[in-house]
Amino acid sequence: MRPVTGWVLVIGAAAASVVLVVVYLAAGGGSYEPTPVADPCDARAWTSPDDAEETAQQFFLSTLDGAACELGVSREELATALATEETRRQFAAEQGIDDAELEAAVRAGVVRAIDDAEDAGAISGIVAEGLRAVASRLPVDEALAVMTDAQGFLDDPGGALGDLLDEAGGLLP
Repeated sequence: MRPVTGWVLVIGAAAASVVLVVVYLAAGGGSYEPTPVADPCDARAWTSPDDAEETAQQFFLSTLDGAACELGVSREELATALATEETRRQFAAEQGIDDAELEAAVRAGVVRAIDDAEDAGAISGIVAEGLRAVASRLPVDEALAVMTDAQGFLDDPGGALGDLLDEAGGLLP
């Protein structure tokens, strides 16, 4: 048996590279298009939540979807905008909306998330009704707190609902 020379290895590696490129191109690798951003107005089914963390994540994303749909922007754009007070003001100025419009959109997002959570069986109808009553009058800062602290609510809905009602004091008729 003859020993393999360096040239045979180089030719073999080049042939393998050509085959790899041909297979890649045949599989559609010649063009790349990023996945389009999902329409926040389209309903997204909640998965069957396994734990409170997954439910809280779905609640947060549903809230963002609802608010983004109201504003006509992507969920990702809104999430970035709501990160800080400064980015929120900048977003409002770019979109030509005032604080009242932003607050209304965030409230609508919280209500949508409550509806979605109730439909998924993550919260009871009684809790959902109480939350809807509060959410419809909730200041945007409190609505954002509900969005970001959904885990606390889901861990102890009675306590969190009581805290929310205390914070929203005077907002209910």
